[in-house]
Amino acid sequence: MTNPLCAERLPYHRLALTSARHRWWRPLAGTLFIVGGWLLALILLDSAANGWGTHQGYPKDHDGSVEFGPLTGTALDLLYIVIAIPLVLLAVRWIGRRPAGTASSVTGRLRGRWLGLCLLVALPVLAAVDAATLLLPVDDTPAPGWAGWHVFLPALAMLLVLVPLQASAEEYVFRGWLTQAIGGFFRSPWIAVVPQAVLFAAAHGWGTPWGFADLVVFGLAAGWMTVRTGGLEAAIGLHVINNLIAFGLGAAVVDGLKTDETAADALWQWVAVDIVAIAAYMAVVLWFAARRRHLLARTAAAPAPLSTTLLPRSAPPMPSPAPVCPSPHAAPVVSVSASHSRSH
Repeated sequence: MTNPLCAERLPYHRLALTSARHRWWRPLAGTLFIVGGWLLALILLDSAANGWGTHQGYPKDHDGSVEFGPLTGTALDLLYIVIAIPLVLLAVRWIGRRPAGTASSVTGRLRGRWLGLCLLVALPVLAAVDAATLLLPVDDTPAPGWAGWHVFLPALAMLLVLVPLQASAEEYVFRGWLTQAIGGFFRSPWIAVVPQAVLFAAAHGWGTPWGFADLVVFGLAAGWMTVRTGGLEAAIGLHVINNLIAFGLGAAVVDGLKTDETAADALWQWVAVDIVAIAAYMAVVLWFAARRRHLLARTAAAPAPLSTTLLPRSAPPMPSPAPVCPSPHAAPVVSVSASHSRSH
């Protein structure tokens, strides 16, 4: 029997309920704050960039906006997404009335060692997949040439700084805020995971049905790993390495960063290989998580019910033993007369 003095344990997608001041309207208000704040910040940042570019004499394209070139233009595109991170954290703190770190994990922070392990797992898996895609049949379009070290190295330095932030920003928005906003209404993790995956795919635009499906699969896998591991680290690790390799390959060839193609434009051959990579990464990460189940927190305590903290004023203070609450990492207690078999 559950001790009534013990707080309920909440998984990641239910962390909105860790605030004693949670109300049904807070996830909706926070979503409006993030969307509206991002659009406003985007307009301001884009206006400032175009004003500076005009002052510096950069050329303009057919729609009148400043053409910064592939390096600066890519950096700005990444920054436009990065600005979502502080907006999510502010929405969690100001509107959700809970620590901003609960957007990162059930521990209230981004778990650095676990994130590092996820990055190490993602690197060989995704590198092997990209090598495999070189064997796929292509059309008769000639392969682009090597851009040269003088082009590649500055681009790589910029990508190493901004791509991890850009990929993390998308995770904080979709696997973070949206998952927890929907999880504030529903207990089922799948009800929280599925909508954000579809919205994640839609945010990348419509290219091919295969590309859209690939993005949905990515969103579902990232969302499920987030719930199962109690934080965004596994999803961030996959997303960061995936984007670094994709952008890095683009920076290595002539005009590679100028292309308008995204993952939404992928052909079915590429999607088939990519889904295998996502599945392989998810299997390895969840295996590591299972081996670290006593160290890797997956739930957080909900606020204790108010009725358990109040006593009648007329009642004399009486010493009582502290409630024995099961640890979220401890193995289940088994009676000595019970069978030695353990359920998994």
